Amino acid sequence: MSMVLFASVVRVEDGLPLSASTDYEQDKELQETKRHLKGLSKKLSQFPDRCTLKTGPYNVNFTSSLGVGYLMVCTANYPSVLAFCFLDELQKEFIVTYDTKRIRSAVRPYSFIEFDTFIQKTKQRYNSPRSLSTKINLSDMQTEIKLRPPYQLSPEDLQAINGFSVHTTSKYKGIAPTQMLEPVTLPGIVSCVLSVLCGGLNLLRGVHAIESILQNDDEDFNYVIAFFLGTAACLYQCYLFAYFSVWRNSKSFLAFALICLSNMYLYELRNMWQILFHVAVGAFMTLQIRLRQPLGKAPDYNV
Repeated sequence: MSMVLFASVVRVEDGLPLSASTDYEQDKELQETKRHLKGLSKKLSQFPDRCTLKTGPYNVNFTSSLGVGYLMVCTANYPSVLAFCFLDELQKEFIVTYDTKRIRSAVRPYSFIEFDTFIQKTKQRYNSPRSLSTKINLSDMQTEIKLRPPYQLSPEDLQAINGFSVHTTSKYKGIAPTQMLEPVTLPGIVSCVLSVLCGGLNLLRGVHAIESILQNDDEDFNYVIAFFLGTAACLYQCYLFAYFSVWRNSKSFLAFALICLSNMYLYELRNMWQILFHVAVGAFMTLQIRLRQPLGKAPDYNV
């Protein structure tokens, strides 16, 4: 019989269990699978945001978002789309019920054990597929899984989870979904708008410089390159502000350096106040990128 057997909610940063379903199963293979789940919960940040681990008669499925991981054990024949719909329901309810600040400040295990009530009710629903099929729409999850299927954890991954290897998980760095950034602040929005404005001004001046070259062969084409490089650097800073990237702080600093260099080259076409404006916006944007860290991580002031 296909069914959901166990589910838990953990904090991705350190694997702290926040809530879990009550479990009375004594099956040895199930207990072994739960041991894998416990080890996996401590290393969620090293894996993609949607994974499946097959352990004989049972599967472990998990998703992670906004610094919280949602894990479940089900029988091997339980439909994958139902498994991830189940986890999706847990995620939506948990996010609505508990705010990020409270989750990050939790100290003791199972601080949100009362969430077990919702887990149990949802588990019972998903263990009755006939009554469930009329209450949820599977098409969206089916499409999502088809477009972005869950990563299948390998035996090497399982060894890493259990502590037999310390090297195999490094291949996931940079793609882990837990690199969700902190909420956008008002200064961040302002810096992004100003950066887009500077990029637009550079683009406009670059187009006018091309028109001048077409009309006058004596014009310096390097000015066009400088304007377009300034545009690219401003827009790239906006991208770094919005999305996580490996070496994000270093990239933002290099983009700021490119903004400074392009404006230095354009000193004959801009007055001092215009140059200071572009450089100041670039510096402000760089600061906001460094302040907006991934969830669960303190700001890093070292490049």
